[in-house]
Parts: sequence; structure tokens; C-alpha cells
Amino acid sequence: MAGQAAGSDSDRPPGDGLAKAAKAPLGLVLVLGALITVGPLSIDMYLPGLPAIGRDLHAGAASVQQTVAAFFIGIAVGQLIYGPLSDRVGRRWPMLFGLAVYFIASVGCALSNSIGMLIGLRILQALGGCAGMVISRAVVRDRFEHHEVMHVFSLLMLVMGLAPILAPLIGGFMLQVSGWRTIFWVQAIFSALVGVAVLLTLPESRTEATALQAAGENPLMSYLALFRSPRLVGYVLTGAFSGAALFVYVATSPDVVIGHFHVPPAQFGWVFGLNAFGFIGCGQLNARLARRVRPDVILKWANLGAFLGALVLLADAFTGFGGLVGFIAPMFCIMASLGFTQPSSTAGALGEDATRAGAVSALVGAAGFGGGALTAALAGLGRDGTARPMALVLTGSLALAVIALRTLVKPR
Repeated sequence: MAGQAAGSDSDRPPGDGLAKAAKAPLGLVLVLGALITVGPLSIDMYLPGLPAIGRDLHAGAASVQQTVAAFFIGIAVGQLIYGPLSDRVGRRWPMLFGLAVYFIASVGCALSNSIGMLIGLRILQALGGCAGMVISRAVVRDRFEHHEVMHVFSLLMLVMGLAPILAPLIGGFMLQVSGWRTIFWVQAIFSALVGVAVLLTLPESRTEATALQAAGENPLMSYLALFRSPRLVGYVLTGAFSGAALFVYVATSPDVVIGHFHVPPAQFGWVFGLNAFGFIGCGQLNARLARRVRPDVILKWANLGAFLGALVLLADAFTGFGGLVGFIAPMFCIMASLGFTQPSSTAGALGEDATRAGAVSALVGAAGFGGGALTAALAGLGRDGTARPMALVLTGSLALAVIALRTLVKPR
């Protein structure tokens, strides 16, 4: 069972995989960070090129938007496949296979001559790119002691936080210089370089205990076992519901900030960058606190802080109090709190069942992307030109995160 299989690192047999590291080597963090970045780069880098894609492929705005939705579907489903697979056959080869698929699909996207072809290849690109995202989390659990796992995830959040800021800038520059197809060529080259780095520097980390566990059960049994652990489910739901706030913010903030508060588009980057700074900065603060404060304590208070920030945002959105400042200030508090909750919830989930790290990572990733896409869609459906739909969805999602943590993650 999940609760029985979890165990502490001291329960592991000697020689079970690589020796656990006390601290994360910089090279390993960079490689894992590059793997995790594949997904955000694939989404954010080509967003500035959507209008040009529509014109070039003679497609309407709705059809072009389907290339975004297709990627989210592929990345959510693909993680559920690669997670148990990496428990069964190892970490390296599924990761390299996924990067190869991503490379081929990126080349295909660059050569696409119809919107239907591009949509299909975007799904394939997502199915390849998600391999590194899901397996890299499992590698962290394989390689590091439990108290160090959250520290490593906080460092990786620095990369994840910078990617959504830099990727659109890079995409916009390439769009001006050589057109939208170059964006996909750059993604192909990036995946090839990451693949070489994995091949040369990332040894197999799957443990013998994980291999034995995976050999005795199929993927469905793995997931059923995980669902029988209330604490693990609690961590997954807490991370998914709180992380959904980030999806909602990214999807709706341009409309709110530019359309409702009339901030010039050229100045929108400063607002977005301020909240990104809060997210990244608190993620790095979390990396230091993780060695001194119990992860569950950090998660409990950060989760509550995000919810209280959402309540203030909701009140300001419906009363108009504070204007733009009344939107930015609570939003900054929410994003900063996510810098604590996201690595803490992920590390907590992986700590519940070390022998099914791939499957746990898959649940974390699929729930995060699936929940984020759903909540962003809900906020979009309620669009009325104000910050109210965003505030309502954010508050509801963060309230569910608080409930999941308080009811399912019981103290040991």
C-alpha cells in the first residue's frame, strides 16, 4: 500500500540506486531545470506568433487557439504515461525517448502547412516534452534525502519562474527577425542540446526498490495504491488547487490589467514581472527555510496566506477599492505564497511513496496542468471586463487548497 511503501530513506536497502546526496550539485540542477523548462518554453515562446500563424496558415483565431489547448491536453495525458513507465524501465531512456519525440515534432511544427497538421504535431510535441518534466521530479526524489528534496524543487522554481518571463520576449524577437517557424526550430535545437546533456551527465537513478515495486504491479495498480493514501492525495490536491491560481493569473491578467485598468501594453511587463519576482523570490527563500523548518509548517501557513490574499483581492474586485494597487498588492501576496506552496506540496507528495516516485510525479503534474487549464477556462467563460471573474475563481481554488490540506494531510 502507498502508506506502507512510503517509508523513510532509512528503510531503503544498502546499495539501492545512487547514494543519496546531501546537497544538490549545480550541474544536476541545471540539467533538471532545462528538462522542466521544455514545457513552459513550448507554451510561452510561440504565443506572440499566434496571429502570424493564423495569417500564414489561413486559419481563424479559434483554430489557432486550439494549438494551445492541444498542447495542454498532451502534456497532462503524457505525464500519466511516463511516470509509471519510468518506475518500470528506468529514468534515462524514457526521458531520452521523449526528447527525441519532442525534437521530431518540433521540426514538424516548423514545416507545417496547415492548421490541422500543426494541432496534431503540437499534441505529439507535448507527449514528448512532458517526459522530462515528470521524470525529472522523480530523479530528484531518487537522488536526494527527503529534507533536501524541497530545497532542490525551490531551486528549480527559479528556472520555472524565469521561463514564462523570458520565453515570450525571445519568441517576439524571433518573430520580428525571421518569422514564427524559427520559434519551433529553436525549440528543436534546445531539445537536442538537453538530450545530449542528459545522455552525457545524468546517470540512471531509479532504485532497486522502485524497480521491484513496478515489476509486481501494472500502472493502474500503482495509481490505485497512491489514491489509497489520504496524505498523498492531500498534497497532490493542495498543489493542484493552489497552482491553478498561477494558470488563472497568466491567462486572465493581460485582459484585466490592460483592458480593465487601462495599463499600456508596453507597461504590462512591469506588472507581470513584479508578481513573477514575488514567486521566484519566495521560492528561493523557501530553499533556505526548507533546511530549518518542517515542510508541512511552511506549506500550512503559505497556503493560508495565499487564500487570505485571494479574499482581499475578491473584496477589492467587487468594491473597486484601491484601483490598480488594490489588484496588484493582493495578487503579489498570492504569487509570493505560491513560491512556498508549490515546491512544498510536490516534495510532500513524493515523500509519501518513494518506491512509486514516477507515478507520484505523474499525478502531481497531470493534476496541476489539468486543474490549471480547467480553472483558467472557467475564469475566461465568466469574462465581463473586470477583475471579478479572476478573483472569484482564484478564491474558490485556493479555498479548496486549504480544505484539502487541512482535511487530508493529517499530522503524523
